[in-house]
Amino acid sequence: MKTIFKTQSNEERREMILNGKVINTLLFLSIPTLLVGIIQALIPLSDSLFLNRLTNVEVASSVTFSQPVLNIMIALSQGLGVATLVMLGRLYGKGRMLAVKETMLQIFVFSFVIGLFIIPVCVFSAFIISKYTTAEIRDNVYIYIALYSLVMPFVFLAAIYNSSKNAIGRPEVTFIRIFLLLILKIIFNSIFLYVLKMGIVGAVMASLFSYIAITIWMFYDLFLKNGDVKLDLRNYSMKLPIIKRLLNIGFPSMLNYAFLYLGFFLINKEMEKFGAIALNAQGIASNINAICFILPSSIGTTVSSMISINMGTGNVKKSKDVFKIGWRTGAILSILTIILILPISMPLVLTFTKVPKVIEIADKALHIYTYSVIGFSIFMISQGVFIALGRTKVPLFMSILRIWLLRYIFILMTQRYLGLYSIFWGNLFSNTLAGLIFFISVKSINWKKGFKNKESNYIKLQKKSLNKWETSHLNRDFLLTWN
Repeated sequence: MKTIFKTQSNEERREMILNGKVINTLLFLSIPTLLVGIIQALIPLSDSLFLNRLTNVEVASSVTFSQPVLNIMIALSQGLGVATLVMLGRLYGKGRMLAVKETMLQIFVFSFVIGLFIIPVCVFSAFIISKYTTAEIRDNVYIYIALYSLVMPFVFLAAIYNSSKNAIGRPEVTFIRIFLLLILKIIFNSIFLYVLKMGIVGAVMASLFSYIAITIWMFYDLFLKNGDVKLDLRNYSMKLPIIKRLLNIGFPSMLNYAFLYLGFFLINKEMEKFGAIALNAQGIASNINAICFILPSSIGTTVSSMISINMGTGNVKKSKDVFKIGWRTGAILSILTIILILPISMPLVLTFTKVPKVIEIADKALHIYTYSVIGFSIFMISQGVFIALGRTKVPLFMSILRIWLLRYIFILMTQRYLGLYSIFWGNLFSNTLAGLIFFISVKSINWKKGFKNKESNYIKLQKKSLNKWETSHLNRDFLLTWN
């Protein structure tokens, strides 16, 4: 399969998208995104497995609680990643390699500096947030967030590296980096948690050493290895126009992610009221459920890619066919996922923990979560249509609406009656309703209106280079993470 993707020319790819059978093209082009998504989901899953098997409930629940806080900081890197993909994609499409190298160097240095500035912000946030948590997780929350600040500069570099390689048509390198990170995480988790038994500190050290090793590999690839985009730090001097452009493009995604992760944090605050056991169970169920959401996400990004290219030729009928077959395919695959996961939910949970109460809550939560994959699938695929048509404000609005109004408000209103399970039912409710709203919206829009005059950067980028299927990550910056 890798060989097919590698040898397929731009023209062959274009012919397949424009004139090939929709279902075959859709499934074929979803494979790269699916593979990357699986690896991405396995990283937190493996972390959770080590934490739950080798530490205690308090440690595992502290990590679950802390993650949205860290993700608010990481939102900056994700926004910079979106801007990097757009800026480098344009330059690369024009064949301006010197400009590509200069822009890439500027972004890497700037991102690393921002990552360094995040360190004291994380430490301060850890102090403030831990003060307002329950006593059973307070110390661990502070330690985890404060120590994880040391990982931030390397996380920023990794985000920019991914976007840079995707922008210049090297998605296989991105896959290699993510795969290496997974392997390193497993190795260092084994060392720090299993051998050295360092608990919450060991969990952070595993991430820190993994990212340092990955950064060394990235440095070699970018600055030492001979190639068309070999960078040279000796030639560096800050170019403010490039940085300004970077921030202008990336700021909307930064803001979007920050709001979303803030919503996840507030939801975790509601779960925290029920104690460490409930938080731990939620983390286990969420990490398992993330695997279920990968396929719909992959279908959604591919639908967006196919529609944008077909709309670029004015083929509205084919574009609508892509959506129709896309959402039906997503729904069928979601139902198959439910049929597969539900019977084995208990064995899956048991691989993470042997604590009876955690098992009970996580198993029930996983059942509720898994049903939400249908609504999530429709949501992602419908959202992909708006992205392809250049109407990116609608998906951004809907993404925030899904978490803040449909989910968080639901939890607040039903918590009195449903208790801790209001969080899980809120997930099902928000994904289902958001999917329905988006589906109806797609059915009612004028596909041609404003398309030619309001092409998104995403569409322009796709027209420049059809072989960059990892540009689907740009879609993901308008989409949500697994929850």
